[in-house]
Amino acid sequence: MPKLTPQLLQIVRFALVGAVNTATFYGFYLALHPLMPYFAAYSAAFVLSMIGSFFLNTYFTYRTRPTWRKFFLFPLTNVTNYVVTSIGVYVFVEWVGMNDKVAPLVAAAAAIPFTYVLSRRILTRDVPGGTAGDAGNTAGTAGEEPATTAV
Repeated sequence: MPKLTPQLLQIVRFALVGAVNTATFYGFYLALHPLMPYFAAYSAAFVLSMIGSFFLNTYFTYRTRPTWRKFFLFPLTNVTNYVVTSIGVYVFVEWVGMNDKVAPLVAAAAAIPFTYVLSRRILTRDVPGGTAGDAGNTAGTAGEEPATTAV
C-alpha cells in the first residue's frame, strides 16, 4: 500500500471531522427538538456542533493550538460553506435540472474543497507555511491566547 502524504492525511482527517460534526449536529438537534421549537433546536445544534468542529479541526485535523482569534474567525468557514452550497443547490436544481433531494448532497460535496482551504488557512495561520499537523507543530503566535483560554 502506498504511503499517504501528510497533506492527504490531513484531508482525510478533515473529512472524518466533517462526518463526526454532521452526526454531532444531528444528535444535538434530535435531543433539543423535544425541548424547544425546531428552528431554535436547529440553531443551538448548529452552534454547538460548530464549537466541537473548531476543537476537532484544531487538535485532530491540523494539530495546532486553538486561540481566541482562530475561534472567532472559524465561523467564516461555515458562512463560506453555506454560500457555496446554497449557490450549488440553486445551480444544480434550476440550471442543471438535478433532483432537489439530491442537489444538496452534491452541493455539499462540491463545497468541501472551499471549506477545507479556508479552515486550513484560519487554523494554521500561526504555523510557518500553514502546515500544522504535518510536523506536529503546536506553537502559537505572539499575542494570541493559549489553548486553555479558548472557551
